[in-house]
Amino acid sequence: MTDEPLATTPATPPPAPPLVLLPEHAGASHFSLQHLSGVVTLVLIFFASASITLAYLSSGGEVAAAGTQTAAAAAATVADPFAGLSLQAEGAYVYDLTTRRTLYAKNASAQLPLASLVKVPLVLAVSEVLKPDEYITVPPHEMFDGTEKRLPEGLSFRTADLTDFTLVASSNEGAAILARSAEDALRSKYPSATPGAAALWRMNDISKNLGLDRMIFQNISGLDQSATQAGAYGSARDVAMLFSYAAANAPALFESTARDSIRIRAASGETVTAVNTDEALPAIPGLSMGKTGSTALAGGNLAVVFEAGPARPVVAVILHSTYSGRFTDMKALVEATVAAMGAGR
Repeated sequence: MTDEPLATTPATPPPAPPLVLLPEHAGASHFSLQHLSGVVTLVLIFFASASITLAYLSSGGEVAAAGTQTAAAAAATVADPFAGLSLQAEGAYVYDLTTRRTLYAKNASAQLPLASLVKVPLVLAVSEVLKPDEYITVPPHEMFDGTEKRLPEGLSFRTADLTDFTLVASSNEGAAILARSAEDALRSKYPSATPGAAALWRMNDISKNLGLDRMIFQNISGLDQSATQAGAYGSARDVAMLFSYAAANAPALFESTARDSIRIRAASGETVTAVNTDEALPAIPGLSMGKTGSTALAGGNLAVVFEAGPARPVVAVILHSTYSGRFTDMKALVEATVAAMGAGR
């Protein structure tokens, strides 16, 4: 069949049946009913095919989307290094300093004993008035924590060296000397400071200014006050925020805490060695700051700032673990954090 006019037939064969014309085509080019029927059939087939195609694509898209979502959920589950993480610590927290995002939390708001983690705010407080290169002469003092005297009376050390010794060795002796040396200058700078306890007052003032409402210091060492009363309390989140502040505003004060040991020299030449109390040190990549703490009430504490990825500093906190468990816990937390960074979390 074509779109050309029908040809005239010979006289001998019987005449062809008359054409039936649709009203709208009368007087115009005439199409046969068979031709029109074929066109209608093709149109119906086209729309039917289109409907089937659309239905297939719609169904396929939904299936594909569902499959993608399922795969993504499965990947997220597999890729989450913190899933199933088992820690001895009662409280733990991991905070990304770059994105300011919480990566992991366990009882992050629980108020727990801090022990020697308080030496970080102590150093922040006294550094406001004690210059790094000025010399401090060790005054007569008694040891109140049962340890041996490490800093002989009469020797003079740079403030920076005494600070390093106090942090690395977690020395209560050093903490007392620093606080005593800063007393008058802190009272002068802060008239509201408590007489005889200006460093302690300023430590609590720093905490308050940072909005750390679960944190309170009752002494400058973190030693337990009694069998039931700790020397300081705070949450894992509070500690992370405090360390974030210290790492951002006074990183040089805490550089020594990333070293295995240090040796400080008195003005007269005598030396004193301090060994780092952080046994997890070798397992922490890019460590820039760390502090241990342990008392009967606190158990084992540890907080660190380290590089979990290129230019990705992170704070990790372990509170109320055991004396040795804090190091095992921190290694597990660091490993999970590094893996999370590697997975793009």
